[in-house]
Amino acid sequence: MGLEGRALCMTILVDDTDTWHHKPLFTEIVERAHAFGLAGASVFRGVEGFGATSIVHTTRLLSMADDLPTAIVIVDEEDRIRAFVSELEELSIGGLITLQEVEVIHYRGRGAGGT
Repeated sequence: MGLEGRALCMTILVDDTDTWHHKPLFTEIVERAHAFGLAGASVFRGVEGFGATSIVHTTRLLSMADDLPTAIVIVDEEDRIRAFVSELEELSIGGLITLQEVEVIHYRGRGAGGT
């Protein structure tokens, strides 16, 4: 699959302890993105952050090391990302979802046309 030029980047921010049917919510989102055939998804764990509750969660304090921010980043063509939004509705995500226009200048898997 090729991806080049204008695209959308979806970023979904959740807590690392959020779950869906007894598994991490971020895992469910990545699995849905994969099943939907999106170009790719990555999960990044944060070391510190706060959201709508204004409570700062950090790895620096053991008592606050729960509910750390986790970002799921998905990039694909605009129409595919917008169509994928409906796959997230039933998850009742208690976080933030953003969309940003991006320009893809390189997208190639390992061993795909490389040396």
